[in-house]
Amino acid sequence: MSPPIDITKFEHLKASGDLPSPKGVALAIIRLTRKDDLSLAELARVIKTDPAFVGRLVKSANSAGVGARRPIASVQDALMVLGLPAVRNMALGFSLLSNYRNGGCANFNYERYWSGALVMALAAQAIGQRVHCAAADEMFCLGLLSRVGELALATLYPKEYSAVLVEAGASGGGLVAREQQAFAMNHRELTAVMLADWGLPKLFFEPAAYFEVPDEAPFGEGSRGAQIVAALSLADTICALCMAEPAARHALIETLYLRGQCLSLDEETLNAMCDQVVEEWGEWGRMLRVATHAVPPLASVAASAATSAGTVRHEGRDGVVAAEAPVIARPKGAAAMRVVVVDDDGEVRRTLRGLLERAGHLVFEADNGRHGMELALEVQPQMMLVDANMPEMGGLDLTRALRQTRIGRTIYILLLTSLEDEERLIEAFENGVDDFVAKPIRPRVLAARLRAGHRVIRLQQEVEREREEIRRFAAELAVTNRRLQEVALTDQLTGFPNRRYAIERIEQEWASATRSRRPLSCMVIDIDEFKQINDTYGHDVGDTVLRQASIAIKNGLRSQDVVARTGGDEFLVLCPDTELGAALRCAERLRQSVHAAKVLAGGVKLRVSVSVGVAQRDKSMNDADAMVKRADQGAYVAKAQGRNKVSSVQLSAVADPPGVVKKSQIQPMGGAQVDVPPTAKVKQSPQ
Repeated sequence: MSPPIDITKFEHLKASGDLPSPKGVALAIIRLTRKDDLSLAELARVIKTDPAFVGRLVKSANSAGVGARRPIASVQDALMVLGLPAVRNMALGFSLLSNYRNGGCANFNYERYWSGALVMALAAQAIGQRVHCAAADEMFCLGLLSRVGELALATLYPKEYSAVLVEAGASGGGLVAREQQAFAMNHRELTAVMLADWGLPKLFFEPAAYFEVPDEAPFGEGSRGAQIVAALSLADTICALCMAEPAARHALIETLYLRGQCLSLDEETLNAMCDQVVEEWGEWGRMLRVATHAVPPLASVAASAATSAGTVRHEGRDGVVAAEAPVIARPKGAAAMRVVVVDDDGEVRRTLRGLLERAGHLVFEADNGRHGMELALEVQPQMMLVDANMPEMGGLDLTRALRQTRIGRTIYILLLTSLEDEERLIEAFENGVDDFVAKPIRPRVLAARLRAGHRVIRLQQEVEREREEIRRFAAELAVTNRRLQEVALTDQLTGFPNRRYAIERIEQEWASATRSRRPLSCMVIDIDEFKQINDTYGHDVGDTVLRQASIAIKNGLRSQDVVARTGGDEFLVLCPDTELGAALRCAERLRQSVHAAKVLAGGVKLRVSVSVGVAQRDKSMNDADAMVKRADQGAYVAKAQGRNKVSSVQLSAVADPPGVVKKSQIQPMGGAQVDVPPTAKVKQSPQ
């Protein structure tokens, strides 16, 4: 692959304004999802302004295997199921589809591009559900955008790219080389850098640059990056098969099954998965007004492509295979295996290799036990055919050594032996051999043994998939629980934590302050005359006042302060590691911030103020409730003195801040009296 694109050049392309980019509601969604304090309610309100995107979002949340146990019918539920990253990526992909259906590049088939992008998205999603390389909805978005570099080149250079497409079509290939020659970049690297610029993680945008050439991918074997590349390559083959003319589909079947083997997907699973993708392709195509094609069941395509079984002639040292031996057929629906043949006789190895490769298996050879051990640890085969008698490290020694390794414990070992002595066979099974084949090898017997081994291997793979499914389900459940907990502890109107969260958090901070002997303060904040605002202007205006007052409150606090809405117009602020004087100064800054804010609601301009009570933890307090009650008394003092003030009944413990007056007694609601120390002061608000 060519060197990475020059980022300076990419910035120039962005600055030109011609590079495909999200617009409208999609752009608003993408910007919102980058905010740290985003609430689901706020995002849902923006999404609801685009009914078409609402339909696509709900449909994606209801797709099989995403994780919902009941039908999703609302935007909020869909957001809970999919999560913010997936919603952002979907908005990005569908915005491009809506805004770039046509263009000025004469030889770029826009309709075919988007039809292929849609089927690749659905195929990547289906593969993600089965191999768990990434979340299914993330794979959908990655598949949809996997060739966006082609669209970008067609948009940026319509005439030049049209000529490049003609040249590449005439020569039957070499598109990437011609792109590089014409533009000093190609669609693969441009796709990767665009996805990175849009905020997709490195785990996704790097595989997008390599799935067309998976052998060049720089990922370690078994890594998530390698799995995503393999999944995209398989999705690309499914896309090519769906988009191909009927007569050309047969040639793609073998590639499809081989790429499926890389992800341990057998033919039966692939057939069912492809049929599901074709069905969903039609449904999504109708919803998005994207052209689709009728594709027959994959099993029938594969059956018509299959050739009749041939015959081969093999003769070995011990008459290993009978003359005119039939080709060993792989069981229907069984995936190809990685098989290691270990035998010191080269003719035996060649014979078995020929039989196994004609059955579609991937075969490796070793001429002795030590080499076989190294090869097994390197390629991690599902099955090994091991000669019992070899001059260096025989079959039983090799089996014992393999069974002591983590990889070797799962390999199905078939012993090749010319001895049928009962005691020797018992010894072989006790040392870890799974089955044996007697020499001279009869193909029908070998085929039966392979089928039996295949069944065991498939059961092992199913168990492992089920374990992975359980692990994935547990991870998804944990994420869902965290989201539900976030919703349960969040006030939907203001986005602040709610009373339940405040109760839990203040207990934690109280315990922490007790252990560390560090100061702890709190504030109780009441919005002045809030009931009168509700009664005069209505609850809609009251909700607007609460939201805008909340913003002003947050702007007046420090980063370490914790604010929660604990009632209709009441807020609680926790100030860890803060003494009373510092808390009073913070409260005054907060009061000024609210008072300076002009609230616009329903055409009405309102000036809002708050009364703030402040208290610090001291030795007279038995628990956190006592501190909150002391702060609440301060808020009542502030209200009694005319509102829009900051007060504390503990002011005698600190130096007099500027602008305070003394108050020895207040008359609380209900006629009861609260004695306040003579030195208690109420802070006057500036005129």
